[in-house]
Amino acid sequence: MIARGAAALAALLLLATVPLWVANGFYVNIVSQILIYAILALSLNVLVGYGGLVSLGHAGLLGVAAYAVAWLLSRGAGQLESAAVALVLTLAVSAIYAVLSLRATGIGFLMITLSLGQILWGTAYRWISLTNGDNGISVPARPMPFGLSLASATGFYYFTLIVFLMAIASMTLFVRSPLGTSLRGARDQARRMAALGFNVWLIRFLAFLFSGFWSGVSGLLYCYYQQFVSPQMMALPASAEALLMVISGGTGTLLGPVAGAALVVVMKNVASAYIERWNLVLGAIFVAIIIFMPEGLVPGSTRLWRWAFGQIGRPPPAPAAAKEPAP
Repeated sequence: MIARGAAALAALLLLATVPLWVANGFYVNIVSQILIYAILALSLNVLVGYGGLVSLGHAGLLGVAAYAVAWLLSRGAGQLESAAVALVLTLAVSAIYAVLSLRATGIGFLMITLSLGQILWGTAYRWISLTNGDNGISVPARPMPFGLSLASATGFYYFTLIVFLMAIASMTLFVRSPLGTSLRGARDQARRMAALGFNVWLIRFLAFLFSGFWSGVSGLLYCYYQQFVSPQMMALPASAEALLMVISGGTGTLLGPVAGAALVVVMKNVASAYIERWNLVLGAIFVAIIIFMPEGLVPGSTRLWRWAFGQIGRPPPAPAAAKEPAP
């Protein structure tokens, strides 16, 4: 417990000092992207890791929030009002997602969320009078909470870091809450939970709303960061990337999606500048993770660390006694 607390404190100190030891604003922006996608991956992990429900449509929820706030801001609405309306709209769409997709589990749930995500992508692509189609919507400026400018890479990074820490705290509370415990119970033994009097559908519905809320928050941050939204952000590859972040990092953990988001973002934005076939390298990394760490990067690294630490403290085996020759 002490070691875990020390590691959390060290990670927090490292994140808080990123702009001090990363002089290049480009790399500060990369870390901001990691935090934005980590929030999206954490929201998806609520369903995948703790609920056993694999979704392939979460990029649609991110896009709903991003498009809503961009559309309102481009028409002169206030920052706070735009963000609030965008989150309420994302919750409403999440409720529709949940009502339709929770009619099934397993492959059925995955296919329904995939279809809903594609519907949202098609709407953004074809409803040109509202979304401006492929040309997208530009945002005039980033918000200024409490009068603080987020125009610089450092200012926006600290704003994103605060939201990310709020997401981590809320996820921790959710996992440890009775609702989080019930969600894991519904994942493992849905029929037994129903026999005990729990409303499994309602538990999953509330978890979907919680997941959708933080997907919307990541959409707001994405819009503020890019200051531009387009249908591409809602396409199937975006949802697949979010799912890969969760699986590669470790489902059912709080740090796994963060590690997965860091891996994908660094490969897309940094390694791609040096490696032409970076997609091939990323695919090879995912295959290696599945083979050698099927539980994910974070749980697998923890397992290897404990094994290595145990080997260091283990005494060498005693030599076998020599057998005397038979007379």
